[in-house]
Amino acid sequence: MTASLKDETLQSYAERLKALGSPVRLRILLMLTETKRPLHIKAVAERLGIDYAAVYRHVETLKRAGLLEIYEVGRSRVLTPTRPDSIKAFLELLNSLVEKPT
Repeated sequence: MTASLKDETLQSYAERLKALGSPVRLRILLMLTETKRPLHIKAVAERLGIDYAAVYRHVETLKRAGLLEIYEVGRSRVLTPTRPDSIKAFLELLNSLVEKPT
């Protein structure tokens, strides 16, 4: 990567990083990448112990950032990460950045 990145590219990066700036949203992404199948928003809310409406707002933020997709299945909304391997790698990178060196 170079210092000559376009402003539009940097803006796109900033928007995604802002979407990742919430522990709840990180937990949602982590949960979705650890499962091998899409999850209903209701199931995510139950696992996190958070109100459905609050989880839905977080999910919408992640969707706008292009980090997950929402599919309508009957009356339910099902979530799936857009690039699970990239998200996992990013979360691992974050972990390595905050770990204390041994």
